[in-house]
Amino acid sequence: MLVSQILAVLAAAAFVGAVPAPHATNRRHVLHEKRERLSHDWVRGDRVEKSAMLPVRIGLTQNNLEKGYDFLMDVSNPSSTRYGQYWTADEVHDMFAPSAQAVDQVREWLHSSGIDPSRVVHSDNKGWIAFDAYAHEAEKLFMTEFYEHKHVASEGMKIGCDKYHVPDHLQGHIDYITPGIKLTPVVKKHKKTKRASHLAHSKPSLEGVFSTEAKYSIPAKALSLSSDLQGCGYNMTPTCIKALYGIPDATKASKKNSLGLYEQGDYFAKSDLDLFYKDHARWVPQGTYPIPALIDGANFSVPSDSSLNTGESNIDIDLAYSLIYPQSVTLYQVDDQLYEPEEVATTNLFNTFLDALDGSYCTYSAYGETGNNPSIDPVYPDNREGGYKGKLQCGIYKPTNVISASYGQAEADLPVSYTKRQCNEFMKLGLQGHSILFASGDYGVASFAGDGSANGCLGPDQKIFNPQYPSNCPYVTSVGGTMIYPDQTVNDEESVMHVNLGGTASNFSSAGGFSNYFPQPGYQKKSVKKYFEKAGLDYPFYEELQVDVNSTSGLYNRIGGAYPDVSANGARFPAYTGGVKHHYYGASLASPLFASVLNLINEERLAKGKGPVGFVNPVLYAHPEVLNDITNGTNAGCGTYGFSAIEGWDPATGLGTPNYPKMKEFFLSLP
Repeated sequence: MLVSQILAVLAAAAFVGAVPAPHATNRRHVLHEKRERLSHDWVRGDRVEKSAMLPVRIGLTQNNLEKGYDFLMDVSNPSSTRYGQYWTADEVHDMFAPSAQAVDQVREWLHSSGIDPSRVVHSDNKGWIAFDAYAHEAEKLFMTEFYEHKHVASEGMKIGCDKYHVPDHLQGHIDYITPGIKLTPVVKKHKKTKRASHLAHSKPSLEGVFSTEAKYSIPAKALSLSSDLQGCGYNMTPTCIKALYGIPDATKASKKNSLGLYEQGDYFAKSDLDLFYKDHARWVPQGTYPIPALIDGANFSVPSDSSLNTGESNIDIDLAYSLIYPQSVTLYQVDDQLYEPEEVATTNLFNTFLDALDGSYCTYSAYGETGNNPSIDPVYPDNREGGYKGKLQCGIYKPTNVISASYGQAEADLPVSYTKRQCNEFMKLGLQGHSILFASGDYGVASFAGDGSANGCLGPDQKIFNPQYPSNCPYVTSVGGTMIYPDQTVNDEESVMHVNLGGTASNFSSAGGFSNYFPQPGYQKKSVKKYFEKAGLDYPFYEELQVDVNSTSGLYNRIGGAYPDVSANGARFPAYTGGVKHHYYGASLASPLFASVLNLINEERLAKGKGPVGFVNPVLYAHPEVLNDITNGTNAGCGTYGFSAIEGWDPATGLGTPNYPKMKEFFLSLP
């Protein structure tokens, strides 16, 4: 049969005959996983032939994951005696790797069941055990039956079972086994709109320096300001941003403190950067481009007229260099030119990036996911014409102290296990002193139109709020968007970014809300409780993780992890794309802006012999006075006004926007 031929090719090595160990013993087996129902996309066919060869993979459960939050708080909470005493990568690896006892016990079980040790491959980080077995061996080992499963709409075929068993004394050590009950790949989207920070530009494009004769006149109260600050209400230049948040001109440039920017599916144009520097950041020399950190065949830059130059990378780099120069920027780009368009159009984010930062992430198992998921992630070598022919790059880059990513999607687009495994990796990066920031999104309490429903909301009536990933992860800093209005100045208080950009962006607003996957972390519970006490919300809610949106009567999850954590300007940033100046909006602007502030503070701490600020959420929730509280505006969506900005933390602007002098003073006071 076809399955025999396919699985024979997949087999990695020949092995000696399966002779049971002389002291094999019978142990009680228990049900480990069971499929409740098979996806309608797959139809079970014939039982796999006994002589077919199966590539078996046993994912070993990571150790001490339940302690990860406490470990991170120990080095991130300003009241902790161990604040700032970050772990090394080896210490993180050793703490969370499966125990030697677990590995030995699983090996002993395999040997006693007739799987010779010479057949077993064990990953260096002890994250998984792999071997090839005849179908009859695997069926006996796991007390199951394997069947072919054919895809109803293609020639695709997978192998799996309805349930399987493992020895009871090993159940706690085993995460999951393949082939097993997991068959159905994640449904991939075919719409290039998954980025959390959709970019839009104003029409007409507002070019150059504005005067009182321009379409948008300078407000009277701005006339007393210097000429370069008079038009900030509709032309938010780097000079305006610095004045808005009290950010000084940068002077330091530690080689250990490059600012990391993650990009996916968009490439910058050198000529566009140079045009921006010339117009709005003359202190940045022409020809200043980021340090390339290219992953799995990724590209670096493209010509200005390329279709891959859509603005995201340009504005991130523009913003960062204009605020932190002479500090450097490191650009993380992922995937070859075949996978990259597919990844932008589908439900994959961050796995190949995290692979490159942590070699063990390539293989370890957590929450039912072991290594990369071939139904979601790229597979390398990519043997297609023009594909990246090298191996998946694992652990090739040391993460920068601060990394900003202006990408994301609805958490419902990804399996909860997949997101938990990535979130766990952000926790490990935080333990090592890295600050990871993500844009919260741009559609208020909804997602973009067409994501889950026509209006981007959940449930049969398209009314349930649609939380965003990875802003829902408790180990990252989610950054929402704010703005000042055209008749305001940099001396006025900001409001929630909320504008009508037309079409599907007619309700373009800073995203925020509560996760359906992750509970509220301890560091934010007091702030969220105060919000509920003050906000006077009358929306029905539910209190359940992984809620069934088809049956709940609530609109949001009151016990879910809250986001954003902070915010920053997300409106009217002038930048060039394809040689044409536009004004951009979105949390895309806010994340690299806030990341730049943290990077500047790191420069000051490094100059005094201190370490980086690391995971900043516990500090900021404990000391919100170092931020500018935002109390005006809402983030509408799903037929509601969403959540209002009020005194204290709120799901529209978080704790507030940067106040650089206060932040610098406080962070320098910490060990």
